[in-house]
Amino acid sequence: MRNPWRATVLGSQVAELLRRPGRFAATGLSLLIAAFVVFGTVTAQQIITATVVENFHGTPEAVSLVVEPGDGEDIGEDRLREIRETPGVTEAVGRLDGGAPLDGSAVERYLALSADPGTGALAEVRLLDGTYPSGPGRLAVNTQAAREYGLAPGSSLTLLQPEPDGEGTRRVTVEVSGVVRSTATDDAEPTGYAPGPHIGELLGASGYFRIDVRTGTASAASGSSDPAELIRQAVPGARVRSGDEVRGEEAREAVAEAKDTLELVTVFLAVAVGAAVLVATSTFRIVFARRVRQLALLRAIGATPRRLAAALVAEGAVVGLLAGATGVLAAWGCGRLVPAVAGRFGHDLSAPSHLPLTEAALTVLGTGLLAVLAVLAPSLSASRVSPLQALRTAASAEGTASGIGRILLGLSCAAGAALLAWQQYGQLPEPGDTEYDRFAALTVVVLSGGLAFLALIALGPRLVRPVLAAVAVPLRRTGAAGRLAVAGVGGAPGRAASVSVVVALGACLVGSTLTCLASLNAYERYRQAVEAPADFRLYGRDGGTLDRSLAADLASRPGLVDVTAFRTAEVVESTRSATVSDLDLTAVRSGGGLTARTGSLDRLGPAHVVVDADHAHRLGVRAGDRVTLTFEGRPVHLIVAATLPGAGPYGGDFFVPPADLTRMGADAAPTAVTANASEDGAQGRIRAQRAITETLTGPRRGEGRVIAEDPAGQGGEPDDLRTMATTVVMVLGLTVLVAVVGVATTASLTVVERTREFGLLRALGLDGAAVHRMVTLECALYGVLGGVLGLALALPYSWLVVRVAETGAPFSVPAGQLAAVLTVLVLVTAAAGMVPALRASRTSPTVAVAGSD
Repeated sequence: MRNPWRATVLGSQVAELLRRPGRFAATGLSLLIAAFVVFGTVTAQQIITATVVENFHGTPEAVSLVVEPGDGEDIGEDRLREIRETPGVTEAVGRLDGGAPLDGSAVERYLALSADPGTGALAEVRLLDGTYPSGPGRLAVNTQAAREYGLAPGSSLTLLQPEPDGEGTRRVTVEVSGVVRSTATDDAEPTGYAPGPHIGELLGASGYFRIDVRTGTASAASGSSDPAELIRQAVPGARVRSGDEVRGEEAREAVAEAKDTLELVTVFLAVAVGAAVLVATSTFRIVFARRVRQLALLRAIGATPRRLAAALVAEGAVVGLLAGATGVLAAWGCGRLVPAVAGRFGHDLSAPSHLPLTEAALTVLGTGLLAVLAVLAPSLSASRVSPLQALRTAASAEGTASGIGRILLGLSCAAGAALLAWQQYGQLPEPGDTEYDRFAALTVVVLSGGLAFLALIALGPRLVRPVLAAVAVPLRRTGAAGRLAVAGVGGAPGRAASVSVVVALGACLVGSTLTCLASLNAYERYRQAVEAPADFRLYGRDGGTLDRSLAADLASRPGLVDVTAFRTAEVVESTRSATVSDLDLTAVRSGGGLTARTGSLDRLGPAHVVVDADHAHRLGVRAGDRVTLTFEGRPVHLIVAATLPGAGPYGGDFFVPPADLTRMGADAAPTAVTANASEDGAQGRIRAQRAITETLTGPRRGEGRVIAEDPAGQGGEPDDLRTMATTVVMVLGLTVLVAVVGVATTASLTVVERTREFGLLRALGLDGAAVHRMVTLECALYGVLGGVLGLALALPYSWLVVRVAETGAPFSVPAGQLAAVLTVLVLVTAAAGMVPALRASRTSPTVAVAGSD
C-alpha cells in the first residue's frame, strides 16, 4: 500500500485537510484572530510596562539608601548631620513637603512647598530660568506655578502661615529666584522649592519625613561596616531601604495604574474569544455538512461513529494549534513593530524585551482547546451520518429543524433572564441610598444579560424569519436579486442565526457601551456644572449679604463675563430646614451642563419651583406636582416645574424665580455673585483674578470681607471617561471583527455549496451582476439581523445598568451613534461577502447540469 496512513479514519481526515488547505483558513481564521488579540494583549502589557518603567521618574537614580523614621517622628537636623558624617555616605538630603495659601489675591490660591537641594545628583528639579535659592526668603517655583500665578524671577509671593501659638495668621514674603522643572513624573501642582532648612523654616517644621542618601564604593572595597547598618545605629528605629527597592516599588505603583486599563481590556477580550468559538462552531458545522458524503463512505466501510467523531475532533485540534501558533507569531511581530511605528509619530514606546514563552505556549494550547470545544458538537452530529448518504449528494448544512429541547432551553434561559432583570428593577436604589450594593447588582444584571444571549443562541433559528420578514420589506421591492437574497437567508434559518448571533453580540456590547457612556457622560457634565457652575464665586465671609453694586462693578471689568448675582434663604419643608435660591439654572455654564430628570428647567415661571433629587424623592414629587414651603412662618404653595437628577448648585435645594423669592420677603441684596473669566487659559484666569482682587480691595468694601473661590481643575474625570470609552469600544471592535470573519467564512462556504444553484440561476437568465448583488445582500442581511437583535437587547439592559450604577444619571440614548453602529455593521458584513459574491457571479450556467463536487 502506497500511503497506509491514509487508510485510517484520522489519516483520511488529515489527507482531506492537506488536499484542501482553504478549509483550514475557513475553520481557523476566527481562532487565529482570537489567539492574535489574546497574545497581543500580553505583548501590549509588556510594551506598557517597559515604557512606564523606563520613563517613570521618582526617587533619583543616584539615591543608594532611603531613611524613614520608624517611631512616627520626623528626622531632625541633628540626625541628618549624623547621617552625613556616617562612613561611606557621600551625600544626604532631607525631604519635606507642605504648602501654604497665597496672599495678595482675593481669589484663594495655594502653593505646595517641597525641600530639594536644587543641584547635585540627588536633586529632583532642573533650573530653567534665574537662580536656585541659596538663602532664606527665596523660592524657586515650577512651571505650573509660573504659568497659573504669573510668576517669574524677581516676583514676590506672600505666604499665609498660622502663628506659632495657633492664633491668627502671619504673612511671610518671599522672592521668586528662579523657575524650575521637576523630574518627578507625578508632579503637576504649583510648587515652590528651596533647600530643606529654608522650607522647614517657612513651614515651621522641625524635621524631615525622609532622608535620601548617596553612598560611595570606597567603604565597601575597604571592608568597612555597611553604611545602612551604621545609619540604623545613628538613627534608632529608622527604616533603611535600598534605593533600588524604593524605585522598584514606585515603578510597580505606576505600572499598576496602567494595568487597570489592561484588566478592563481582558474582560472584553473574553467576550471576543467567546465570539470566536461561536464562529468556529458554525464554520465546522458547515464544513462537516459539506463532507457528509465522504463521512458516509467511511461509515460504509466500517468506521464507527466514535472513531469518526474522534478523528474530526483531532482535526479541529490540529486546526486550533496551527491557528494559535500563527496568531502568536503575528502578534509578536506586530509588537516588535509598534514602537518603531509609534516613534515616527512622536510617541516614545519601549519594545518588549523578550518573547514570553510561557504565555505563548498557553495561548497556543488554549486556542487548541477552544478549537476542540468548537468542533465537539459538530463532530458528534456529523459522526452519526447514515452510510446510505454515501449514495446521495452533499447534504445541506442546514440540517433538520430545531428540536423541542432547544426551544425549551431557549425559553428557560429567556425566563431566567427576565426574572433576574425584574428582580433588579424592583430593587433599584433611590437618590441618597448609600447602602445599596452596586457591585452585586451589576453582577446580577450581567448574569441576566448572559442568559438572554444564551436564549438568543437557542431561539435564533426561530427568530430569523419573523425579524427578516419585518426588515426585508424594502429588499423585496428592489428586484429579483433582493427577493432571492431574502429567500436565501430565510431558507437556511439555522445558518443565518449562527452567523447573526455573533453579529448581535458585537452590536449589543457596542450599543450598550455607547448608551451607558452617553448617560454617564451626561451625568458627569451635570455633576461638574453643580460643583463648578462658574469660574468664580464670591460670598460674604460672615455669611451675610453682599453690596448690591458688587455685581455691576465686576461686570464692568474687562477680564470678567457672565457676572450673575443671586440670593439664598432658609425655608422649612415639612419639619426640615432647606435652602431656596433664585439662581437662574438655565444660565449655569451657558445651560450646557444642567439637565432635568422630570419636566424642563425652561418651565420655571411664577409660582413654580425646581426641586433637587433628594428632596423630590423625600416628598415623592415630580414635574407637575405641588409642594408647600414655609418661609418665616408663612406657607408658600408652588408647582414643580422640574426635578434635578442630583444635587443643586451651591447647595440649593429649591430654585424659584427672583420675583417669587422677593414676594416671600427675602432681602433684596444678593448673597453670592458668580463670574467667568473672559478668556480661556492660564492668562485669562490670572487677569480675572486680578480684576476680582482690584474690585474687592476697594475702600468701600473692606479687604477680606468677601471670599472668592476658584473651583479650577475639574477636567480630569471627563478625560478619564473618554479614555475608557475609547478603549472599551476599540476592544469591542474585536468582537465585531470576529463576527465579520464569520460572515465572510460562511459566505465563502455557502458559495461552494450552492454552485449548482447559482448555475441554475444563470441558466434561467440571471446575469453575473445580479448574482453578485444577491450574495452581497445576503451578507448585508446578516448584519441587519444581528444589529436589530443586538440593539433590541442593548437598550433595556443599558437602562438597567445606568440605573444601578448611578441613580441620578439621566438615560441618554445616542441615536446617531447607534444608527452609525447599525450602518457600519451592514456595510462591513456586505463588504465581507464581496469576494465570495464575485466568485458566485462567475459561475457558469453549465454547472447546473454537472455532478456535485
